Amino acid sequence: MRAALAGGAFRLPAAATLRADDTRVDPPLRVDELTTLRAFLDFHRDTLRWKTAGLTSEQLNAAHPPSSLTLGGLVKHLALVESGWFAEKLDGDTLMRPFDTVDWVADGDWEFHSAADDSPEELRALLDAAVADSDRRIESAFAAGGLDGTSARESRRPGEGAFSLRWILVHMIEEYARHNGHADLLREALDGSTGE
Repeated sequence: MRAALAGGAFRLPAAATLRADDTRVDPPLRVDELTTLRAFLDFHRDTLRWKTAGLTSEQLNAAHPPSSLTLGGLVKHLALVESGWFAEKLDGDTLMRPFDTVDWVADGDWEFHSAADDSPEELRALLDAAVADSDRRIESAFAAGGLDGTSARESRRPGEGAFSLRWILVHMIEEYARHNGHADLLREALDGSTGE
């Protein structure tokens, strides 16, 4: 909740609390398309890092019934999503470790369930490694074909073909934005911390 519309102008709501530890960088207003897409993706990646910063294992693994979703599970899930879209689908590679050896048929939500076994440092390192690998793959794919360049793997929907790099980047922004909404609610339930 950054601003409320009042008389045609945006203003901060009186009850808004902006946390001092928010070090995210707002995406620039007038740049090329690739820079815009990557800046929004980085902003959302940093939002997840911010929402999970400073938490213990116990806090990262706290669920708030009736949901079983946890902040630690979200971090591990988004590391999987990074690897799934950029390594597996875009480049046709295997998933990064530890996701490459998981029996996904036995447990399709393994990343959510297994996050409780990981320390906060391990979860953050896994996400950071996935992001670094994704960024390298984005740069390589853009150099080879621009935003219209296509993925090695095709959509499972018949007749749709491969994904463009543009589509994957927009989808990743959507994926983070959706899960950051979950993270916002989970963090507030843990310790009352709020912020956009």
